[in-house]
Amino acid sequence: MLYIVLSASIHGAEGEQHSSSERVIFLLPSASASQAASGWSATSLRCLNFLGKSSSKSVSQAQAQATEAMAEQAYTVPVFRQRTAEETEEYQRVSKNVGKGLAVIQEELHRMRIATKAQVESLEIQKEVKGMMRKRVDLLEEIPKLPDFLVALRPHTVWEKTPVKLFCTVEGNPRPIVKWYKDGVPVDPLSAPGKYKIENKYGVHSLIVSRCVVSDTAEYSAVATNQHGTATSKAKIIVKRPAGAGESCHLGLVPHLTEIHASKLDVSLLDRFPVSFGVEGNSIRLVCTMVVVPDLPNIPPIAQWYRDDKLLKPSKLVEMSVGGGAASLTLPHLAKDDEGLYTLRIFTKDGTAEHSAYLFVSDAAPSAPGAPGAPMSVKAYDINSDYVLVAWKPPNTVNEAPITGYFVDRCEAGTDTWVQCNDAPVKICKYPVHGLRVGHSYYFRVRAVNSSGISRPSRKSDKVTALDAAESERLQVIKIEGKYDIVIKDDDLEGVPSAPGHVVATRNTKSSVFVQWEAPKHLKHLMGYYIDGRVVGAKEWFACNHKPFKHTRFVVHGLIPGETYVFRVQAVNLFGLSEESQESSPIAVEPALGKGAEYATPSSPFGITMLSSDGSSITVAWKSPKHCGGSKVNAYYIDKRDADTLVWKEVNLNAVTERMCTVENLKEGTFYEFRVTAGNMAGVGLPSAASIPMKCEAWTMEEPGPAYDLSFSEVRSHSLVILWRAPIYTGASAVTGYFVDMAKKGSSEFVTVNQEAVSHRYLQVTGLEEGESYVFRVRAVNAHGVGKPSQLSEPVCAKAIPGTKEIVAGVDEETGDVFLSLEACEICETSKFVWSKNYKPISDCPRVAVTTKGRTSRLTFTNPDKDDLGKYSVIVTDTDGVSASHTLTEDALNTMLELSYAIRHPIVPLKHGLNYEVLEKGHVRFWLQAVKLSPSVSYRFIVNDKEVTSGEGQKISHDVATGIIQMTVDHFTRASEGTYTVQIHDGKAKTQSSLVLVGDVFKAALKEAEFQRKEHIRKQGPHFSEYLYFTVTEDCTVMLVCKVANVKKESTLHWYKDDEEIVPDTPPNVMSGSCALPLPLFSRKDHGVYKAVLGDDRGKDTSVFDISGKVFDDIINAIAQIAGASASELVLQCTPEGIRLQCYMNYYTEEMKTVWKHKESKIASSEKMRIGGTAEMAWMQICDPSDKEKGHYSMEISDGVKTHTRTFDLSGQAYTDAYEEYLRLKAAAFAEKNRGRVVGGLPDVVTIMEEKSLSLTCTVWGEPTPEVTWFKNEQEVASTEHTRVTFDGGKFASLVINKVTPEDSGKYSINVRNKYGGEFVEITVSVYRHGEKIPEPKLGQAKAAATTPVLPKSPAPPSKTPTPTPSKTQTPAPSMKSPTPASTPISKSPTPTPKSPTPPRSVKSPTPPRFMKSPTPPRK
Repeated sequence: MLYIVLSASIHGAEGEQHSSSERVIFLLPSASASQAASGWSATSLRCLNFLGKSSSKSVSQAQAQATEAMAEQAYTVPVFRQRTAEETEEYQRVSKNVGKGLAVIQEELHRMRIATKAQVESLEIQKEVKGMMRKRVDLLEEIPKLPDFLVALRPHTVWEKTPVKLFCTVEGNPRPIVKWYKDGVPVDPLSAPGKYKIENKYGVHSLIVSRCVVSDTAEYSAVATNQHGTATSKAKIIVKRPAGAGESCHLGLVPHLTEIHASKLDVSLLDRFPVSFGVEGNSIRLVCTMVVVPDLPNIPPIAQWYRDDKLLKPSKLVEMSVGGGAASLTLPHLAKDDEGLYTLRIFTKDGTAEHSAYLFVSDAAPSAPGAPGAPMSVKAYDINSDYVLVAWKPPNTVNEAPITGYFVDRCEAGTDTWVQCNDAPVKICKYPVHGLRVGHSYYFRVRAVNSSGISRPSRKSDKVTALDAAESERLQVIKIEGKYDIVIKDDDLEGVPSAPGHVVATRNTKSSVFVQWEAPKHLKHLMGYYIDGRVVGAKEWFACNHKPFKHTRFVVHGLIPGETYVFRVQAVNLFGLSEESQESSPIAVEPALGKGAEYATPSSPFGITMLSSDGSSITVAWKSPKHCGGSKVNAYYIDKRDADTLVWKEVNLNAVTERMCTVENLKEGTFYEFRVTAGNMAGVGLPSAASIPMKCEAWTMEEPGPAYDLSFSEVRSHSLVILWRAPIYTGASAVTGYFVDMAKKGSSEFVTVNQEAVSHRYLQVTGLEEGESYVFRVRAVNAHGVGKPSQLSEPVCAKAIPGTKEIVAGVDEETGDVFLSLEACEICETSKFVWSKNYKPISDCPRVAVTTKGRTSRLTFTNPDKDDLGKYSVIVTDTDGVSASHTLTEDALNTMLELSYAIRHPIVPLKHGLNYEVLEKGHVRFWLQAVKLSPSVSYRFIVNDKEVTSGEGQKISHDVATGIIQMTVDHFTRASEGTYTVQIHDGKAKTQSSLVLVGDVFKAALKEAEFQRKEHIRKQGPHFSEYLYFTVTEDCTVMLVCKVANVKKESTLHWYKDDEEIVPDTPPNVMSGSCALPLPLFSRKDHGVYKAVLGDDRGKDTSVFDISGKVFDDIINAIAQIAGASASELVLQCTPEGIRLQCYMNYYTEEMKTVWKHKESKIASSEKMRIGGTAEMAWMQICDPSDKEKGHYSMEISDGVKTHTRTFDLSGQAYTDAYEEYLRLKAAAFAEKNRGRVVGGLPDVVTIMEEKSLSLTCTVWGEPTPEVTWFKNEQEVASTEHTRVTFDGGKFASLVINKVTPEDSGKYSINVRNKYGGEFVEITVSVYRHGEKIPEPKLGQAKAAATTPVLPKSPAPPSKTPTPTPSKTQTPAPSMKSPTPASTPISKSPTPTPKSPTPPRSVKSPTPPRFMKSPTPPRK
């Protein structure tokens, strides 16, 4: 097997060199060494032809493929593949000088493996480089040499948002120290966390710039220094934006931004998403809330989401949103591919704000019991027209049977049909799928198989299209008998990796454990690790992760506090899972350090900083471990090494107890690295990370050195207290003060907190933002200036620990001792309460005593005075920062001293001091109430300095159960004015209470006493127990009601209005206890002053009720409430004058607040719109209606609280029918007005003696002048000499009978008629002879009259349409007071013919108006 290394330059479309002298490694599977010497195989030639196919592929495609093929997982390609032709020659020359020839390089290359175009296995290459550099250092270790760059920096041109890595290889003896510069300015990774990463591994130095922006365009230099000299290598990085994204910037450090660019927003993260757990197939949402200033809806912050440091892009499986004060990531259909570390990066004006948390995705319920979980990370490689290589990662098997193989399925894009590709399960995690159609797109998925069944399918792969590609890309597939199969190389035949090494589990948090292990001895293309856990005593293991994890350390979350666990690890490659590692030692997960915790060692110290150096020694300090392991850290061990060596040497054999140490016997000018290990009773923990290289040189500056040991106390939402230690190196004069600087986490813009230096070594910082993290530093000041800043503190979040309590100042209720007390919200067995005054620890001091019980610690003052004033603080050790402080002021101390005196000199506590109340009969009771009284209590009342005793005029008593002491004064007079005092003695306690009753206070008490005395006298006779008030009944009758008491049968009650007596229809019954005066049809006429007088022989009582103003309005509103609720719907009625809308109700009066509206506009009463009503209804009439009056009408009755609304829609057919009826009634009224009629003058009965003359004369009217016809017994009377008929002036009609005879007796009638109608009037004439008795007048004596039908007195012709009769539930029937009552239709009046009888008197022809109700009834 032969590896060939080629060099090529990849150019852009315009000839610009983007990546020069890139080395590409190709594998020739079938080529031997002789073939390499004599010629190339066909496959090898196709491999070489890959670089020359510029005609078949575009330059951009070639660039993309080359970049992808040589991309590392996290960084750019290694340094030895980044040289120009000239640099290659220089490299070979240098290699010869150090004894490394071409054979060594070929042997090194032979040990390398390459990957497909998806990724180059750079880890193996780096391992070989490290081994080679280690050998080189060993050869040259003892030869002094100036720094020399074996591999210099090379320039890069990259796209925006991509990482770039600068490499250089340096040799020299001693090993040089390399510092990085950007345009001559040192590169400080702490200034922009996450932006820069500096690495130094075995002589290969690198600077990684993550996610470049245009402002990263600059000249970068690496400066290597040792004691023999300095060497520099420079290279330029150019960052370009894609087309359309703006031009590249070569000058300024910051690209041009508009005033509203999203990167100018100030963003602070608040609630952050925690470690999360999901299940396959479900969905999950990760949310971070934030505060954005300014908050612009159209300019949301720039948010990026990463999974395992890979940028995520929106898709169907990944939904992102930012805005509304939150950034969220939604995974709608979880798969194990989604497991990993998720990071949210928000760009702000100060840099970036980040938060990360792990997402665990567990297997869904198996398709069959015991079936394995689904595979993951299904990807397609070597995509060709006739086959695709599908690869995946195996699932974790914990308690399931081992996996025996996999099935691969494919689905053509656009369909839902999955086809199984292999008949028998394939045992490795790769499979070539053939039988594809050229140009068609496919998806792939994989299912795992074991003895219990088949797993659920994996998430489908990305869509791939079967297209013909270069044969040279088929690096892992060969064609056998027309089909393709996997190439298994010699180093792949070893199978699964070996088991991981020693597994160590240590406590991490309250519900998590930190697991570490050693990598397998034989990696064999390792994909990652699966970690399993088990509760001690249980048989079943559970999976801690469901996606291979690449590192050798893992935090297991979601554990149950109090349980004990063991862990094991398995390695994973394409052949499956390795053997399980040995189990870790059991570890208990405790919510706080508890039982068994004393056997844990402490975690590593951190934050090693240099405090001083004199040229032969260096003083260093460090921060204590974050976890003490359950017992106090009592030992520190320091190791040192030269910065250019790998061997650590112990500094101290005896333990150091302080967190500071001076390391002696150092060489001046040499760089040293240090590390520290902490120990406790359980042993020594892991060493810290190596410090940065520190140069041993004498400090000679006049300013002081850095302060150190920065710590925090009393961290709250908006404040904290920072403490520090004085610098070891003071400079040329003593330290006089300190400045404290702070900055938000991730920002390099520090703000000085105190404008003037403080002399003490603590400072309270206020004005912090809740939830924001800050870093601090301290600078010491002396007479010569401000010294070096201290090492940056750990980031501290301005947020109080949940349940945090403050120090309570109080006084012991039993002893009277003044104390300060704190109840800790969190504590462990090793925790101690450390009290300080003004942040100086309180040692054994006679002024105070400290006692601790459980979670509470109390500091008691033995003899408190002004010397004890100050700020007291307490810290609870071995917690997450439980602390508090309290400032004891003089006022607070005086208050507590008074309380202490009261406890030590007790008094009788009072619930209520001396007070008074006026009783009935005018008696006055003076009383007080003690908290508690004993049976042996004694007391006395003193009035105006004279003791009073119980006797005539006053009664004194007490009640031990209630603690009440009282004195009742029977006669409270003007002489009772003065001061009242009660003195109490109860055992050792005593007290007194006084009440001053003088001036206005006494006058008010005396007035109340006299009133109660009169009330008592009044109630001796008949009296009102309740004075007059009003009620309204359901029929809207207003009732004036009063209640009486102490009455007898002889008691009387009289009603008056404005001093005039009212005699009701029903006399009041005082014996019933209640009397009422009804006011029916209430209106403004009922205004007045009403009075009820109750009396008998024992006396009388009077009650007055004034109905006016607000009282009158309240009554009207009460009536309106009942009337409005009873109001019917609006009813339509037509009249000759127009169209009327009526609403019937229990009672209506004009005083009610009634509003009529037309189309929501208020209607005022006018000639056009008339508004009125009666006691039964309210109406509104539209006179002479037109189309303008169409529309929606409503009536509103307001009762002051609620509005009762009734509506009617007068439009459409309703209006048409109403208008036609109005026209008909108008015409009928006109006809009624102008018809012929008898106005007057005719009697009903005439009795006359014969021989007399009878004259029947009447006045008639009609327009036009009517015709007049006379009848006798229904026969027309003709004018003769005996019977003369006249009609004068069209007004006077006469029938004169000369010398009447008995034959003239009969029924006479007159018919007056014109074209509009007429009228019949009947007269009965009786003629008697002389001397006869005058007969009684009788009507209808004529014989024909017997058959005359009896008709109503006021008949009317029938209506053309029936009149609807309103039901009880709809509209009440109109009463006789209604202005237009409905008439009953009757048949038409008969025409006067000889055959028909004469119609009755006063029969009118026009039809009277009728009612109509909406909707208009249909006409028949």
